[in-house]
Amino acid sequence: QLVESGGGLVQPGGSLRVSCAASGFTLDYYVIGWFRQAPGKEREGVSCISNTDGHTYYTDSVKGRFTISRDKAKNTVHLQMNSLKPEDTAVYFCATDQDPTVCGRYSGSLQILTAADFGYWGQGTQVTVSS
Repeated sequence: QLVESGGGLVQPGGSLRVSCAASGFTLDYYVIGWFRQAPGKEREGVSCISNTDGHTYYTDSVKGRFTISRDKAKNTVHLQMNSLKPEDTAVYFCATDQDPTVCGRYSGSLQILTAADFGYWGQGTQVTVSS
């Protein structure tokens, strides 16, 4: 089971940390992806962390503001979100897959993070950025 937590309401410019905790399996063996979905929009890949060499990927709109990390002792993956903007408002989901190539794989010359590549999902946590 994957369970997201840490969502909430924050003012623009503020910070939140959302977390993805696993029960019944060890997250170290899996690629972890964070996705978000705003009302009326498609699910968007935000960030991921590899299960092999630890490489990370961030979509352009969050680079320099978001940081993904593993907490092995707690079998959890965090997404630290700083300098939040109203356009970051969405339901945030974590997902797992064992294929290391799905974390920021190349489609032509573009690096992408695609929801269809991930097979196991949490239920999501709402993040709202508003004054």
